[in-house]
Amino acid sequence: MLKVMSKPVNISLTDEQRTHLDNLIRKGNAPARVQTRARILLLSGRSQGQKFSNKTVAQATLTHAVTVGRICRTFAQEGLEAALYDKPRPGAVPKITGDVEAKLITLACSDPPEGRGRWTLRLLADTMVELGYVDSITNVAVYHRLKKTNLSLGR
Repeated sequence: MLKVMSKPVNISLTDEQRTHLDNLIRKGNAPARVQTRARILLLSGRSQGQKFSNKTVAQATLTHAVTVGRICRTFAQEGLEAALYDKPRPGAVPKITGDVEAKLITLACSDPPEGRGRWTLRLLADTMVELGYVDSITNVAVYHRLKKTNLSLGR
């Protein structure tokens, strides 16, 4: 198997960028991940005449050399903010939207089916699928949504 090594990226920080990174570290208000990335950029910057390898920077910041290379590459390609902060990650689309939640609450507040003393979470989930409100849903998802509404099935 052929292992391809990427070429190290040399970055140069402006005085403003260096000051911004120093402030991030000194104030200590930023998350630990952001502070570590700031330290990596400060140590990797070639503008002050220092020439540390990715391995040396990784040892100094207790990270991996690949992480150092990735952060430097992101800085060179996308800028300081992209190197410091993660991009927002898309999450799964919620199955229970506003209109489905309203139907769930209406169903939970209605009388239970014949032969049942009260609604159970499983029964609510199964009934919602039968009625076509959602394609599939678990009783745990129903529980979490009802918990947010402070609705009690026992009353």
